[in-house]
Amino acid sequence: MQLPVERKPLRMYGDSSRVIGRFFWAGKSRAYQLIDRVIDLDDQETHDSLMRTLRDFARRHRNTIGIYRRHLSAALERVPEQREKVLALSEEKQTLIGAYFTHEYSIESAAFFNPSVVPALDQTGLQQGQMRIVMSMRAVGEGHTSSIVFRNIILDSENNPLAEPTNQFVGLAERIYYSKYTKEAFYKRCHSREEIDEELYNELVGDLPDNFNHRELYERYWSLWMQFEEDSPQRDHLNQLMTVADRYYELHFSLDTDISERVLYPMIDFEMKGMEDARFLQFVHEDGRKTYYGTYTAYNGKQIRPMIIETEDFYSFIIRPVYGDAAVNKNHAIFPRKINGKYYVLCRIDGINNYIISSDRLQVWDDAVKLTEPKFPWQLYQVGNCGAPLETERGWLVITHGVGPMRRYCLGAMLLDLDDPTKVIGQLEEPLISPMDDEREGYVPNVVYSCGSIIHNGEVFIPYGISDEAARFATVNLEALLDTLTN
Repeated sequence: MQLPVERKPLRMYGDSSRVIGRFFWAGKSRAYQLIDRVIDLDDQETHDSLMRTLRDFARRHRNTIGIYRRHLSAALERVPEQREKVLALSEEKQTLIGAYFTHEYSIESAAFFNPSVVPALDQTGLQQGQMRIVMSMRAVGEGHTSSIVFRNIILDSENNPLAEPTNQFVGLAERIYYSKYTKEAFYKRCHSREEIDEELYNELVGDLPDNFNHRELYERYWSLWMQFEEDSPQRDHLNQLMTVADRYYELHFSLDTDISERVLYPMIDFEMKGMEDARFLQFVHEDGRKTYYGTYTAYNGKQIRPMIIETEDFYSFIIRPVYGDAAVNKNHAIFPRKINGKYYVLCRIDGINNYIISSDRLQVWDDAVKLTEPKFPWQLYQVGNCGAPLETERGWLVITHGVGPMRRYCLGAMLLDLDDPTKVIGQLEEPLISPMDDEREGYVPNVVYSCGSIIHNGEVFIPYGISDEAARFATVNLEALLDTLTN
């Protein structure tokens, strides 16, 4: 028997007018020519061209001149021999050069889907029974590049969602810090933790320059890691060494930005084609502190890697790497607290079945245990999770998905034991949510998919993407769902 599900009327679509000012690079030779052409302009031509550009674009971006100045710096990093000459120019001429290294990119123009939700920090100004939530969405623009965007939503006492207005501006982080290391500092950090394998340490770091970045370190790690057998002690030692390098980069947005303005856009080479399917959750530490984590899939056009986003407030974000034999494929979702002193993570390491990992370290994922396999006709192609488990008195509730004939995606659910989540208490035999006729048309037809739900006022509130076209919302009675899963 299929459970009654209430679909809410609200649908949220992408907006092609939401554009970021993105760095544009066509190669060194073009940069040389361009810089020289701008230098050849006289002061009046420079002024007129800059003012005309600002008149056309300043109303579309926050701090347009700041964007141009950042892109000038990015260009000069690629042609450092031009730096002295360019920095001797007038402020207007420098800013105009930066404008030529900028183009607009519509982040939501191609697709808008796969939402996840978490409670917002700010719960002020609400009526009884209401809750403010933060929703993340996967936004896809030109070239099928995925980024992560956010919306604020208010749930009323009956879990009807009201979307708060989006700001007219949208932009990238104001400050970006990439992780860099010196051999001396890296040596001290590694040796201050525990006894290490000196031979393996030298293989990892020995050939790197005295000053190196995380990309160089990771490429060396990956090369070594592939040489050793699965479950080998060498792989374990490598993972321990790499936890010292616990972050790729940090992003900081200005405090005067609305959450709808902030875009997490690919910043490093191995995510340049997309930051896909973020699964956010609010994690409660053993001392009561709360941190938002999100797992996402980094895609470079050929390979995928799981990553972790960490934030306390959705203004500052830390992008963290993940290591281990189970740090592969997609569909990783972190449990919202430790269980018996360990982190737990859902995953799908083989692309087909649901697995679970337990670990002493959040960033080391090994020894995945199979939870469920495709069993019912609507999910025989593959199964997976739809976000972080939800804690209930009767077990960990996991919204799932299954792929059936014609690659039709449906949502389901399973219940895991509270104290030992490797034990499956029950699964839904029939889909919880299937694509309706008015949901099946879009960029990818016949798909409903979610990356994270929430429990509020006795119901499970499920945001879900419809055919990669929009977000929709549904609720199901929590006790009725748990009764079905336990009977």
